[in-house]
Amino acid sequence: MNYYSLNKISASATFEEATVKGQAPDKGLYFPESIPALSKDFITNIQSYSKEEIGFTVMKPFVGGSIPDDVLQHIVNETINFDFPLVKVSDTIYSLELFHGPTLAFKDVGARFMSRCLGYFNRNKNQKTTVLVATSGDTGGAVANGFLGVEGVDVIILYPSKKVSPVQELQLTTLGKNITAIEITGSFDDCQSIVKQAFADAELNNKYSLTSANSINVARWLPQQLYYFYAYQQWQQEKPPIISVPSGNFGNICAGILANISGLPVKHFIAACNANDVVPEFLKTGNYQPKQSIATISNAMDVGNPSNFIRILELFHQKTDDLKSQLSSVSIDDVTTEETIKDIFKKYNYVLDPHGAVAYYALKEYMEWDNNEFDNSTLPKPAGIFLETAHPVKFPEIVEAVTAQKIEAPESVEYLFDRKKLSIEMQPSFAAFKEWMMSKNV
Repeated sequence: MNYYSLNKISASATFEEATVKGQAPDKGLYFPESIPALSKDFITNIQSYSKEEIGFTVMKPFVGGSIPDDVLQHIVNETINFDFPLVKVSDTIYSLELFHGPTLAFKDVGARFMSRCLGYFNRNKNQKTTVLVATSGDTGGAVANGFLGVEGVDVIILYPSKKVSPVQELQLTTLGKNITAIEITGSFDDCQSIVKQAFADAELNNKYSLTSANSINVARWLPQQLYYFYAYQQWQQEKPPIISVPSGNFGNICAGILANISGLPVKHFIAACNANDVVPEFLKTGNYQPKQSIATISNAMDVGNPSNFIRILELFHQKTDDLKSQLSSVSIDDVTTEETIKDIFKKYNYVLDPHGAVAYYALKEYMEWDNNEFDNSTLPKPAGIFLETAHPVKFPEIVEAVTAQKIEAPESVEYLFDRKKLSIEMQPSFAAFKEWMMSKNV
């Protein structure tokens, strides 16, 4: 499999080249030259496959000849060695819990897959690779954990000061070793802007071998498809599900749509957004207008210019009507998010995190509209899945206040509370970041 730049200027790249570069030389995102078509037998009999077999089958066409089959299978096995349970919340709504990995967030899969790919690609290289990543919350912790101790790789994480939760901050600032956290006194968009400028800077690229671990990187983006296959493997309903995805940078839902185009049955996708409503507004007006991000209680989705939406447009060949037939998007405010957490806990004794709450509410609203078509029908009414992308313990101030219940920290993160935060505070200035980078010894 080769990958082309969405800016259509740079030459195509192999999976290895696209992973190592992160972004094409013309600053476009890499995109697969063809979308694999999975066999109908594979989909029909998916319940008879193991998680590992599904992961290998889905990922092999995208990796092409860049990684031997036995190494790829090992990478997949290490990437997905935790559970992805589909939990029934109500008669027609199910939660796909993606917080059972080491950092309690859905981004563990992409970070673990990419780190192991990069480790393999660096096995015979003399120069270190420096991973630059901006995070609005969970990406930083997942990347830090995934790359910790990977030989030949240094990781620099930029995050917005006082705009991530306490557990999120501890996960990305307490590891040390080959992980450095930069605390930017600004927004996530400031962090992302600095990272983008770094990749475009000739001096920095002469000194460092830079790559990105954000979902712009194909090795972070593509394995997110696996969630959707694992959800379908557990799906017991007669009809394909409606799937609601908390959406910030749009990499997760983009991967889901890719899986659907490859053959995975999905009735409809909902991109559930918080107050950062660039995509909902685009689907209403046809005008794509990036904005300054707005801080919300679902902070991992606080993105005013979602990088991966361009990939979604490419999946639909820039045809907006085709896109709208398969994707809806709504904006949910903080008050509604809190009310949803409270309501679902009271009704079903199920604890949502703020991101899952946004997705749940968007799914419920869509299904109430969709169910109107079936009021006089004997056919089964539609059922849906929302993605619970982070453990509620990451948002104790919000969740505990709303539910009046103490959220117990899983054993996997208890050790963090005894660790000291290590970060470098920096102004939201590329000049300041570049000066710091140029002063470092490589």
